[in-house]
Amino acid sequence: QVRLVESGGGLVQAGGSLKLSCAASGDTFRRYAMSWFRQVPGKEREFVAGLRWSDGSSEYANSRFTVSRDSAENMVYLQITNLEPEDTAVYYCAAEESGRVLYTSWPRYTYWGQGTQVTVSS
Repeated sequence: QVRLVESGGGLVQAGGSLKLSCAASGDTFRRYAMSWFRQVPGKEREFVAGLRWSDGSSEYANSRFTVSRDSAENMVYLQITNLEPEDTAVYYCAAEESGRVLYTSWPRYTYWGQGTQVTVSS
């Protein structure tokens, strides 16, 4: 069974950077898309960035987000630079066995982590 565990969230000042980690287990992930979403209370989960595990190709909501993977360790990372208070949210790692298709809509994903809180102070 696929399991995703996020870590790395916390309280940071605006303008700083943060790197979130997602430890994936339970499959080989060669045919998976792995994405990061974020959510604030009262709003839908929002696509942040994602990659295709097979070749590492990625897509981003904006250039402040960088997603990467370590295939040997089954880890996915999200680097966020120049943090803004509006980035405050719970960040989730998600996985879907979708091959080359990288969905940006959260209902398309089957597997989710528990989330990690990121709070950006002004």
